Amino acid sequence: MVNETSLSLLDRVRGDVTDEAWRRMADIYSPLLHASLSRYEVQAADAEDLVQDVLLTVSRELPKFQHSGRAGAFRCWLRTILVHRLRNFWRSRHYRPLVAGCSTWAEWIEQLADDSSNASREWNLEHDRHVLVQLLELTRSRFEPQTWDAFYRQVFDGQRADHVAAELGLSLNSVYVARSRVLSALRSEAAGLIDDV
Repeated sequence: MVNETSLSLLDRVRGDVTDEAWRRMADIYSPLLHASLSRYEVQAADAEDLVQDVLLTVSRELPKFQHSGRAGAFRCWLRTILVHRLRNFWRSRHYRPLVAGCSTWAEWIEQLADDSSNASREWNLEHDRHVLVQLLELTRSRFEPQTWDAFYRQVFDGQRADHVAAELGLSLNSVYVARSRVLSALRSEAAGLIDDV
């Protein structure tokens, strides 16, 4: 049963960056940021510092963040923060990494900053996939196993509701309700972070 507030994770974090919501946000975004940085010759210790720098900037600036209502507004804002932190990082170093497909690190960073580039489109896809997987795991614990199973079989396995009902020994209505409740919780949790649940 869902017993948490219907506010999105983004709204909860904006309300109080010291609570459990901020830990959730950091747990969701740290692996994504680490994965992005690992592709570009950033040493593990430097990557940890950069991730912390990005998250610190997010926590400091999030109360001022205004969602434009455009698809991907938050992920674009986060990507912009990452770009700025990377620029500062590489400018402070004498070593300049080589990045596959680019002649310089600066060219790669500019591609990441450009909303219409392949690099930013790849970031967007990776962001949405990663965040959805993380939110699925967070949301799963809020439901009984049978409710989750009914939802998962319909949404991810593509099974018809009547087949799920028969296999799980549930009424057809219960299967529809399970799908609806879990999707509603996911949409609520994801509001502002990803646009299409």
